[in-house]
Amino acid sequence: TQEDLFDAVQWAIDQGIADPKRIGAMGWSGGGFATLLALEMRPEMFACGVDGVGPADLATLYRSFPSYWSNITHRWRRRGGDFDHNEQLNREVSPLYHVDKIRAPLLIGQGKNDPRVTIGNSDAMVAALRKAKREVIYIVYPDEGHGFARPENNLDFYGRVEEFLAQHLGGRAEPWKKIEGTTAEVR
Repeated sequence: TQEDLFDAVQWAIDQGIADPKRIGAMGWSGGGFATLLALEMRPEMFACGVDGVGPADLATLYRSFPSYWSNITHRWRRRGGDFDHNEQLNREVSPLYHVDKIRAPLLIGQGKNDPRVTIGNSDAMVAALRKAKREVIYIVYPDEGHGFARPENNLDFYGRVEEFLAQHLGGRAEPWKKIEGTTAEVR
């Protein structure tokens, strides 16, 4: 669960492994969702976050599922909730509706052709963050989907991640430089 992630962070702090002022959250897809939740639920714990193709609105995510996923969708509804039919539940759980609680800077990477976490999902999160005057960097790759397949785009994004983490957590980083052949769009 999400609470297990917070317990793991606290354990690392208590063991002297992690500096409580230099904790970042980062994840892809479901891990991107967990990153958004972490920044929302424990704003005092995280100095920054990196979300790769993470859903900010679960109803939008569920509506993107193809019809042949009916068994998977049924299982997700049973385990998590019926977010695409229960507006109140969706608003309670989806990070999109809680940007007021997010304090940490965020870097979001998104594939324009993502069939699961559609670009509209990330666009809405970025718009809400900016409306709330939160710091967010948004990088879209127009030739990518749910994750980045092209090596140039991976090098580009992870170079940006390294620089972002160094800026907000401290430590060393090679300065980001433009990667030949990347399709990154800063939005």
